[in-house]
Amino acid sequence: MSLKFLFVLLVLSVAVRSQFYENKRCRCICPTPASVSLNNSSKSDRTLYIAYVPPSKCNCDGVILPKVTDEIKDNAQMFCPRCDCRYETRNTTIIMVVVILVVWMVMLLVGYYIFLVFLEFLISRKQTQHNQNKGDIEESENLLMMVVDPDE
Repeated sequence: MSLKFLFVLLVLSVAVRSQFYENKRCRCICPTPASVSLNNSSKSDRTLYIAYVPPSKCNCDGVILPKVTDEIKDNAQMFCPRCDCRYETRNTTIIMVVVILVVWMVMLLVGYYIFLVFLEFLISRKQTQHNQNKGDIEESENLLMMVVDPDE
């Protein structure tokens, strides 16, 4: 059991470690390269390009053109004006801390729920034992009253 738990923990830690992202990135949304090569402007499919470049290179030339085929590079004057590039800054440390706090709070609430279920089980068991004992006492008192009748 503990080996399985350790294995799952190891796999999750590797997965979390591999998903650390940069705090600054350039995000470009462009039409699909097929729509430009076919001169089809009615198609609304968009492609997302993400690169970790400085703010001065957050444009079509610095992000998109190195990743696309030569056919698109030849039609760059038609392709690039249709792209929307934005430089984003985010703090992944704060995001990670908030996620850890939310997971911790959920685990705390689940633990509290388990504690309450266990406590309810103990209380209900004691009440049934108490009721059984009380019934036994009443039954013995009734038997005594029937056997020893002082009026006779």
